[in-house]
Amino acid sequence: MAKDTLSRIEDLVIERCFPAPPETIFGLVTQTRHLLTWWGPEDVHIGEHNLDLSQPGAWFSVMVNGDSSTHKVSGEVLAIDPPHSVTFSWGWHDEEDIRGHESIVRFDISAVGAAATSDTRFTLTHMNLPTNESRRLHKGGWSSSLVKLEHLSDRA
Repeated sequence: MAKDTLSRIEDLVIERCFPAPPETIFGLVTQTRHLLTWWGPEDVHIGEHNLDLSQPGAWFSVMVNGDSSTHKVSGEVLAIDPPHSVTFSWGWHDEEDIRGHESIVRFDISAVGAAATSDTRFTLTHMNLPTNESRRLHKGGWSSSLVKLEHLSDRA
């Protein structure tokens, strides 16, 4: 007799340490003016958007590649605990602007060291990804985005 098994994709977890206090990093990862400088891989820029992860509500962004191709992603800010965490849903849109599979992203932020001089541990967890290939692609995209965030945090 065949047995059906449901294979769960492992959550994507990426951790970085930034040379700035948690309040600063929280602002960099939630406020529109900062998000626009690091959101998306290194080879893209943000076209249309209503990015604001600092308060509950819907958001979207259109990533524009160097070849002018576009990729729309949207979601909703589900929970926010300044300056410790923000959680939001995430779903890519297809060519007809139909939103696909929904996953969840959480940014956790914590101090490393004495409060006045602390660095910040930033942990990105992307949950409920549909396939291992999707996990691999998101790992590449988030890793590249976090390089941009690191450069931004160096100037903060």
